[in-house]
Amino acid sequence: MIKNYIMNHGMRLSMFNEFSKLKLLAVAETQFASVIVMLKRFLMVKRALQSMVISDAWETYREDNSGLARHVRENSERWWENVAYIVDFTDPIYEMLRVADTDKPCLHLIYEMWDTMIENVKKVIYTKEKKQDDEQSTFFSIVLAILVDRWTKTNTPLHCLAHSLNPRYYHEKWINERAGRNPPPPTRTLRFHK
Repeated sequence: MIKNYIMNHGMRLSMFNEFSKLKLLAVAETQFASVIVMLKRFLMVKRALQSMVISDAWETYREDNSGLARHVRENSERWWENVAYIVDFTDPIYEMLRVADTDKPCLHLIYEMWDTMIENVKKVIYTKEKKQDDEQSTFFSIVLAILVDRWTKTNTPLHCLAHSLNPRYYHEKWINERAGRNPPPPTRTLRFHK
C-alpha cells in the first residue's frame, strides 16, 4: 500500500527521489519471495521515507484527504520493528531457497540446508522472544509446522539418496568433527519432523 501510494503519484515519487538514492522496487507478486524483497527494500529506504514525510514539501502537498497520507506519515517505530523482525526470521528461509534455486548441483545438500535453515529461524525467533532452547514458542511452532508441511510436500526419496551418497559424510574428517557423529543411515527424515 505504501509503495503504491508513492509510486503511483508523480509528485510523491518525485519527493521520495529527492530523499533516496535507492528506488522503491515494483516487485511482481509472482516473483520469488516478492514480499520479503519488498520489506528488505523498505528497511533500506526507511530514513528516506521518514525524512520525506516530515519535510515541508510533504506538508504543503495535500492532494487527498483519504487518510492514506496520514498512514504513510504515522508509521510508528513499532511497525518498523515488526518489518525488521519479519525480514530477520524469514532471511534463513529466503537464503536457503536462493541457494537451492540455482543451476548448481545441490540436491545432495537439501537435508542439511533445511536443518540449518530451521535452526537459524528458531534462533531468531527465540532471541526475539527471549526464550531458552528448552522452552516452548507458540510462534515458532506455527512457523515450524508450515516449514515441515512444505518439506513433506516436496521431499522425495531422491533427496535422501543424493544426501546418503554424498562422499562428504563418509570422510574421516567430517565424521571426527563431532563426538558420536556417524555417516548418514540409508534413510533419513528431517531432524525437526515430528
